Amino acid sequence: MKQLQRNYKRVVIKIGSSLLFSSEKKLDTAILQNICEQAQGLSKDGREVVIVSSGAIAFGMHLLDLKERPKNLNYLQSASAIGQNELMNTYRRFFKDKFRIAQILLTWEDFNDRSRYLNAKNTISTLLKLKCIPIINENDTVSTDEIKFGDNDRLSALVASLICADLLLILSDVDGLLDKDKKVVRVVTEITPQIKGLACSTKKKTSVGGMITKIEAAKIAMDSGTFCIIANGRKKEIISSALNKPEESGTFFVSEKGLCSRRQWIAFGAKPKGVIIVDDGAKQALINKKSLLSVGILGCAGVFNSGDIVRLKDRLNYEFARGRVGRSASEIDKVKGKRSEKEIIHCDNIVVL
Repeated sequence: MKQLQRNYKRVVIKIGSSLLFSSEKKLDTAILQNICEQAQGLSKDGREVVIVSSGAIAFGMHLLDLKERPKNLNYLQSASAIGQNELMNTYRRFFKDKFRIAQILLTWEDFNDRSRYLNAKNTISTLLKLKCIPIINENDTVSTDEIKFGDNDRLSALVASLICADLLLILSDVDGLLDKDKKVVRVVTEITPQIKGLACSTKKKTSVGGMITKIEAAKIAMDSGTFCIIANGRKKEIISSALNKPEESGTFFVSEKGLCSRRQWIAFGAKPKGVIIVDDGAKQALINKKSLLSVGILGCAGVFNSGDIVRLKDRLNYEFARGRVGRSASEIDKVKGKRSEKEIIHCDNIVVL
């Protein structure tokens, strides 16, 4: 196992909407101000900082005097449009000493398309070279169900993977992942079914996600070679504590080995367009780093074309890999189960999850 304390050079900090509200459920930005001051300290120490911030919809709800999160998409988008401006103005006030910040709004399409994916990566990298602190949020004003991330935990993990961050720090109003005795699980080296079983979704009226999405984000980070910590953003000097004593600050997810950049994109960056179901023999071959041939395919679902990313599932409907397919769904449907030397997915374009 890698040593727990490291000199994290590039850090992604995810700030949850729950940190923007007081115990009386009223908008309170004091915690956000404190986190910004801590982030400034990291930047002054020569570290690169990227913030993935929730809160646009929460700010919009506050300004519109809405008591519950809207369910109608148009109202959600409108609340986000109103709140995003207020959110960035708040960050602008809190970052002092002439610190430059930059706003970046992303959707799934910016990750799904390889050229847009690389463009986003280059933009963020350039901003960091310019000593700016990028503040990233989902572009809720235009996001539909088809292109939404669903929560900013996943977005923060994808951003961390995108820029090859050393550490992803997910800040919320919880101390970390709790075990059955309500004690914090300090170190996790593998996301097992038992670990997933400890998570529960949120019932908060101003946010989505919960511990389940944080565990999923941690999995993406770990598989990308990024360490991850889930910690309580309300704790004093939590960022400094997380960097110096990660195993004591929350739940520390230890990454042993990461995928290369291209495989990260296949596994996590692109949104799968469909599913290919394979037999047991093909599954074992793929796990052993072989290519997918038509003879091992039982069927497929969805509409996809050559070059799209698809989920690879076994006969029990368990997703065990993802790949960049070389044939369209209609072409595969014609050759499934038949012997052919032509590859459906080359082994270099397959990532076993």
